[in-house]
Amino acid sequence: MTVVITALAGVVFGLALAAPPGPMNAIIAEESVLRGWAAGFRAGLGAMLADVLFFVLALAGVVAVVDQYPPVRPALYVIGGVLMLYFAIGAVAEARSAASFTDDDRGESTGFRKTFALSLSNPYQIGFWLTVGVGLLESGRLDVLSYLPGGSESLAGVLVVQTGSPSLLIGFFAGIAVWIVVFPAVLVSAGRRVDAFAPAVAALSALVLAGFGLIFLATGALRVF
Repeated sequence: MTVVITALAGVVFGLALAAPPGPMNAIIAEESVLRGWAAGFRAGLGAMLADVLFFVLALAGVVAVVDQYPPVRPALYVIGGVLMLYFAIGAVAEARSAASFTDDDRGESTGFRKTFALSLSNPYQIGFWLTVGVGLLESGRLDVLSYLPGGSESLAGVLVVQTGSPSLLIGFFAGIAVWIVVFPAVLVSAGRRVDAFAPAVAALSALVLAGFGLIFLATGALRVF
């Protein structure tokens, strides 16, 4: 029973990290409404694969090397910001040309490459694996609900599990997998009901990517100067 509870806690934790709005979900949304569920799922898979890679590197102790070289983080912010702005320009073009939902002539899906590249240059994602991610591997305790968006203090201490458990790690990645399966499916379902949903989501995706891109560039510049 303890193993099951720990695994379920891992699922909650994975969902809590994957669900909040951000550049990855913006790309997943854009791919889903323009090219269908499979494209949206592949985009989510790119971000998840990066997490698996970071997990392996954390397990080997390699990720911690990034923390030893201060100039690396500002460089990652700048690289991530430039990539997001570049992808935002592409999303604007998609929004202008999207006349209907999942048009057959939308072209090749690049969502997987976009999310994978962004994840590898995302300081927040790297920071997670340098701190909480490493903590998942070590024996200890984790307050799962404290990582939900907003981090309500009323939820603190409600779901505390032991870390260093294989069931927690399996549940964690299972939670991310659930999100990248369900989120595109919901968007596809909504898009089929409202044909104009596709260009609207593509436009929103462009705004989110541009906003995060500018924030990342500003953060990188401030840390350099």
